[in-house]
Amino acid sequence: MSRISVRGFAVASATAVTTVGAVVGVASGDTQPSNESFEATAADMTLLADIPAGQQAQVQTASLTQQADAQAYAADVDAKKSAEESARLQAAKDAKSKKEAAEAKAEADRKAAEEAKKAKAAEEAKEREEEEQVASRSATRDAASFSAKSSYTVAEVQAMARQMVPGDQFQCFSNIVNHESTWNYQASNPSSGAYGLVQALPASKMSSAGADWQTNPATQIKWGLNYMDERYGSPCGAWSFWQANHWY
Repeated sequence: MSRISVRGFAVASATAVTTVGAVVGVASGDTQPSNESFEATAADMTLLADIPAGQQAQVQTASLTQQADAQAYAADVDAKKSAEESARLQAAKDAKSKKEAAEAKAEADRKAAEEAKKAKAAEEAKEREEEEQVASRSATRDAASFSAKSSYTVAEVQAMARQMVPGDQFQCFSNIVNHESTWNYQASNPSSGAYGLVQALPASKMSSAGADWQTNPATQIKWGLNYMDERYGSPCGAWSFWQANHWY
């Protein structure tokens, strides 16, 4: 190889090195080329001008190849950085979504637990109420447990009713009796023939509770309580109907 050829390849190599260094420097953030780079490039251009035209083409091709390689490398670096940033953003987004989903699930679980607790409390309260009603009814006295008398005062009749009617139903029972007979167990309606504390019509229906229905208020209370339970569910159910219709 001639001296010129060797020198030409040396110029190509120097030019390529200088070009790669400049491109890589830009890719790495060094935006201000150094004076040495400009000086080296100027020197290379001077040397290139001394090379014959045929060899200049080879040198220029080699230089362009090196420049293309440097640009491709810089593009790969940028693409890698972009991919890393996108992955970081996506990871942060996924983490946020998982956190929100976990918080939403925890809140739903908390509300479900509260609803279950309320439902359980309501069920327990209902069971206690039913137990109290059963206990109240079982604690009441039967009509047959009272000694028969020739007559009874209002206070005595009311005392009997308190012992026979469940405690939670007594006030409703009392309201009806107050309106129907004012607690007079011998009250009689001359127009309809209704008779007794609860004004049974016909009066003879009370015989199902005892043959002494005309003279024994306990028998009348027993029959009236059974009637209200069977027809309205309870004395309070009968009282609600009475308030709406003024009869029961």
